[in-house]
Formats: sequence, C-alpha cells, structure tokens
Amino acid sequence: MSLEIPDGLGDLLRDFTVAVLRDRPGDLYDFAVDYFTKIREKRKPKTIPMYVIVDEEDVGEPDKEIFKPKLQKNNRYARRQSVSAEKYNPEEDDDDEKVIHPKTDEQRARLSDAICGILLFRCLEPEQMQDVLDAMFEKEVHPGEYVIKQGDDGDNFYVIDSGIYDVLVTTGGNEKKIHRFDNSGSFGELALLYNMPRSASIVAVSDGTLWAMDRNSFRRIVLRSAFKKRKMYEELLENVTILKSLEPYERMNLADALVTRTYNDEVIIQQGEEADGMFFIESGMIRVSIQKPDGEEEEVGRHSTGKYFGELALIENKPRSASVNAIGKVKVAFLERGSFERLLGPCVDIMKRNSEVYKQYINPNESGNDSQ
Repeated sequence: MSLEIPDGLGDLLRDFTVAVLRDRPGDLYDFAVDYFTKIREKRKPKTIPMYVIVDEEDVGEPDKEIFKPKLQKNNRYARRQSVSAEKYNPEEDDDDEKVIHPKTDEQRARLSDAICGILLFRCLEPEQMQDVLDAMFEKEVHPGEYVIKQGDDGDNFYVIDSGIYDVLVTTGGNEKKIHRFDNSGSFGELALLYNMPRSASIVAVSDGTLWAMDRNSFRRIVLRSAFKKRKMYEELLENVTILKSLEPYERMNLADALVTRTYNDEVIIQQGEEADGMFFIESGMIRVSIQKPDGEEEEVGRHSTGKYFGELALIENKPRSASVNAIGKVKVAFLERGSFERLLGPCVDIMKRNSEVYKQYINPNESGNDSQ
C-alpha cells in the first residue's frame, strides 16, 4: 500500500489550523464541518487564494518576501518545493534508528505531563510514547525570542512545558496576533508533515521551556505509527461481518477513528452504566454476563478476536444491558459514541437485527454480537 499526499492538502490543513488557533472553537468537529462547508461554497462561484484565513477586511496576498519560491541550486527557475507536498511512504520507511536524549527523572516527569493531552499522541501505543519521551529535547526561551518564523522550513515539533507564546501571522505586510499559548499546547507539526513553510511565527512573551522533536523522529514515530495503526485496524475490520456493507473508504475512516485500549482481568463494561462507545476485540477473550432481578449473575457468552460489543446501548440510547469482563489480557479498539453515529449509519439496521437475537438469548455466539 502506497500513500501519496495530494497536491494542495498542505495548504488546506495549514489554513484550517490558523482558523482554529484564531477562533479557538469549543467543539472542533462542528467547527471543522462549518469551516470546510463554507470553503466549498466559496469555491463554487470563484476561487479565492487560500494562504492564511484572516478577517474579511484583511484578505490579501501574502508577503512575497516571506513566501518567495525556494530555488534549487543552479536553477533559478526551479518550482517552489512546498507547492507539492513531499512524498512520504510510511510502508517503505524501514529506518528504526531511535534518537535518544538523556533526561533526569524530573525532566521525564515534566515531559510526560506536558504531552499527556496532545491530540497527536493520543493513539500511540505505550512503547511509542516512550519513543516520544526519548526523542524530545529541552529548549529554554526568553522574551522576544522567535521559536519559529513564518516562511521558514520546518525543523522541529514543539510541546510547551512552561511560558507564554504569541502566534503571529503576516499578511499584506501587516503582522497580526491570532492566538496566545499560556503554559500549555503544541505547535509546528504541519510544516513537518507536509514539507511546507511555517504558516505563522511563534514568539516567546515570557521566559519559558519547550520540548522539541526533530523532523525525522516526528515522522518516524507519529506518521508511521498512524499508518501502521490504520493498516492493522483495516485488517481487523475486514473480518467483521456487519462491516461488509461499508465501502473501503468508509472502513478506512472507521479505522482512523479507533483507539486502542488494554484491559487485564478487569471490567470493560458495567451493566447499568451509560454508553460512551462500542468495542472491537483485537486480541484476547471477553466474558459477557447479565445480572438478573434476583441478583444472580448469568454468563451469556465468551468472545474473542474479530467480535464486537457495546453497540446495543448506543442504538437504543439506553444504559448498558450487560457486563463485559476481560479474561486475562485483552486488547480492544474503542469507537466513541460520536464517531459511531457518524461512521456506522449503514450498519445500524444489521446491528439491530443482531441485537434482537442477543436479547432473546438465542445462540449469541452465532449472532456476531457480544454484549451491550
């Protein structure tokens, strides 16, 4: 499988990121839907250059000096390299050489706290998170110091440990502050992923400390890990009968939404709780049980790799009707409620039919369904 980044994707994502930093929406998903819907509508009558999203009265061409073409050596007419995103094929990347920057226990603890809420790292396995901790190095900054400058090539990805930082965008020769980081956050990933110039400047307002990761380590850990995760989940989902009705691209979107969770001889779902999502079993064995009105617990099934559970409470919008326990170590792929409603619409009717079989206790092993 070969991944090639489409032309224009880098610019599109850069503009969207600037809009998010400027507006700081409460719900990122709703904001994204509105943002891209408006962009699509604007493109129908005419095409507007999308360099940086700014207020309507500030719309204009970017500073030509900042965004001037990158010329290849001995070729004054060479195309700007950032117009077409650099091709990166995670499947062909076999470089496993790890970068390790030694740290004290105190530094490692501070770094762990700083990265725990970073969305980019949310889906990494524990071993990959250790690679992140190893690869990052500490950088102290002072007031007025530019961490990155708009138009420069991307070299590092940054996570804020401490300090205040302003995000500045220059358009039409005017520099405008669009966001302020206050002792938390991260920046710099888009230029590394898409081989594009920095879309904004980041300047320190106070003394502070950053954690930085170089471009190669960032790609090896984050991008290649995301590719491997998608491939693994696609193979898992291909073996789930109810998902046969999905188109390949729908399964791919579903794979991207899954998050790995690991349990060891513990409760995965508790009967009576509100439903927050559904599960697909990656490995291991689960035990499904129901507590009867007289208080007696009855086991209704055991299931392993390729089965799914937890969908009934989502379909019927009711509390969990059964408990699910891990037998030994169990790894599952979790799909949260919002993604379930958005991605599994075509499968709901099939799930409802299966759930009726489950609720009647008629051979749940053949229903393809485990527990809700």
